[in-house]
Amino acid sequence: MKAVKIVEDVYWVGVKDWNRRIFDSLIPLPEGTSYNAYLVVGREKTALIDTVNPGFERELEEKINEIVDVADIDYIVMNHAEPDHSGAIPYLLERNKKVILIATEKGANMAKAYYDVPDERIMVVKDGDTVSLGGKTLRFIEAPWLHWPETMFTYLVEDKILFPCDFFGAHLAGGFYDDDVPDLLTHAQRYFGEIMMPFSAMAKKALKKIEGLEIKIIAPSHGPIYRNPRRIIEAYKKWSSGETKEKVIIAYVSMWGANETMVRELAALLTAEGIDVKVYNLVSSDIGEIAKDLVDSRVIVLAAPTVLGGAHPLAIYAAYLVKALRPPAKYAVIMGSYGWHGRSKDSLLEVLKGSNIELLGSLEVRARPKNEDYEKLRRLALLIQEKVRGDAE
Repeated sequence: MKAVKIVEDVYWVGVKDWNRRIFDSLIPLPEGTSYNAYLVVGREKTALIDTVNPGFERELEEKINEIVDVADIDYIVMNHAEPDHSGAIPYLLERNKKVILIATEKGANMAKAYYDVPDERIMVVKDGDTVSLGGKTLRFIEAPWLHWPETMFTYLVEDKILFPCDFFGAHLAGGFYDDDVPDLLTHAQRYFGEIMMPFSAMAKKALKKIEGLEIKIIAPSHGPIYRNPRRIIEAYKKWSSGETKEKVIIAYVSMWGANETMVRELAALLTAEGIDVKVYNLVSSDIGEIAKDLVDSRVIVLAAPTVLGGAHPLAIYAAYLVKALRPPAKYAVIMGSYGWHGRSKDSLLEVLKGSNIELLGSLEVRARPKNEDYEKLRRLALLIQEKVRGDAE
């Protein structure tokens, strides 16, 4: 793929990674991802905004050389130090002996730690600082903890383009512009759940910071470029504020069928009342999809058998992710099964301790659910329904 002109003298020079299937050794990438980098050519100077993942340095260089000689770049803007965006910095500094790295103060420290960038090749910027390229002005907006402490956005004043790095991103290799991907907001919600949801408070602050900017294009560092920026901005406002739907997410693991039977019954009871129910078998589910549905669910149900004196390890993992991702759901229900001693509930509650999630109810059955357990399930369904309908945002 060649360099792509976005507007006059602004080019995409990134990489489409169609084959990558896992990120951070944790997040599945069913449709690959992209590492977007952008070249801004002014009358006097040229800036590269973000770079690419290690292994794609030469492809980045080839695209840059279609526009200008890589040795003539004046600045590399490091919005975020993570290697998928900054991994090519050492390669570029070797190819270009004059280029200066622009970063926040914390970013400068990370550039030294991660990429051995010497002090004399770093320009530290703070909130509101600008750099003129000649007819192109870069303004820097500090946006800490989105999702590392050093992150910032870059705003191209004349063309009204926001380069927010990971913010507003999507792990998707396909599509170049937002209108190329009809279900892009689904991918964006998944990405928000995986990456940004734990930092919702900082996301709200960042959205407030850019509220006064006229933004015609949002060019993130993963996924398609937004030529219709209001759509993703409005979605981020909802997600970061914790706006939820009449929706329940159920994550379960079942060894001999008891938990699956209870989950099916509960899901049927809730669905019959018009509640949106998402059910995930933890043995085979994509955790990215679970994260997506955690973004706007009001109740979380975890179901698991007791194994070796505690909840099944997959359920422990799911509970840990719920706590770490900090979804907006206020309530949880725990279900479990056991042979001789029921400890599934206690171990899951131990993992969730310290979160803002309240235990709405629980049900543990021995061996398999009996008639009286189905009655308890109906009562749990009524309780969930009451909270889902009563806690409308």
